[in-house]
Amino acid sequence: MWFARKEKNQGTDNSVEHSCESLLASIASNGVELSLTELMRYQNKCALINLVARKNVQGKQSGNYLSRSKGRGMEFDEVRHYQTGDDIRAIDWRVTARTGTTHTKLFREEIERPVLIATDLSTSMHFGSQLLFKSVQAAHLASLVAWHAKSRGDRLGGLVFNNDKHVELKPRSRKAGVLHYLHALTLLAKPNNTEQHPEDFDSHCARLRHLAKPGSLVYLITDGQAFINYDDNQQHALRHLAQISQHCELVVCLINDSLEFTLPVSTRKLTVTLTDGIDKQQLTLGHKNTEISYQQQASLMHTQKRQRLQETGARIIEFSAGQTLEQQLKNAGALL
Repeated sequence: MWFARKEKNQGTDNSVEHSCESLLASIASNGVELSLTELMRYQNKCALINLVARKNVQGKQSGNYLSRSKGRGMEFDEVRHYQTGDDIRAIDWRVTARTGTTHTKLFREEIERPVLIATDLSTSMHFGSQLLFKSVQAAHLASLVAWHAKSRGDRLGGLVFNNDKHVELKPRSRKAGVLHYLHALTLLAKPNNTEQHPEDFDSHCARLRHLAKPGSLVYLITDGQAFINYDDNQQHALRHLAQISQHCELVVCLINDSLEFTLPVSTRKLTVTLTDGIDKQQLTLGHKNTEISYQQQASLMHTQKRQRLQETGARIIEFSAGQTLEQQLKNAGALL
């Protein structure tokens, strides 16, 4: 996918520009650079999402979620006929007296569910044509999930990576776990000119798989550019994600920009130069055939990307960098 750098011109609509400035001010961001201040404000926005488990999880530690195993715990599950070997302390004497047959209570064991967030801050994420860079939106989303996990008493950890380096964070409880993750986001969020290689994303997925213990809730926040060219490295990355999904709840959050789907509207033919940061290409705006071809190719790539990710068993949620996170969650009534 090619990206175009947005340039101001005399025809810029002042009302649109003022609206963007107001939105950026409301989220304490300039849309390009990432600060700890804008991430801290999501501490009071936890009600926007709900991290309730969408599927049963497995584990051994006690905590806030229900496992598949049945045993003595805090959450009552059902009553059944007494079987040899059942704990006599679990006998339900009321049901036994009413039916004349010995019944025992079963409890569904509560377990802890660590939350892991993998945030992609690589080169392709440092782009935005309207409000925010995709990298900034990704950090906002990661911050919201992190604060919500903390409010539920979950341990938080994960991975933050760009083209040059990565930071691994083992799950930690309380506010310390969130602050460590936010610090890693601000540390790796600065743009760099290093070229991204497919094998890099593959290795990050392998690290995430190593961190994700059975029963974890795992978020991968990325634009999915690594999944466009179907090669060996991409297959390895998808295989890692599929293995994570077998034992954890995996949610892939795709951060998109409108310019990745459609070209800007132009009333006259205008030749522009597009670049992915390394190579350059020219396109003619205002040319109908060019617009149709661009949309078709972009739609095809996006569909293929979603299909490959869906095959891993992940739940996919899409966000735009052209609106604030709060706007999108409220408008869609989205639950993460």
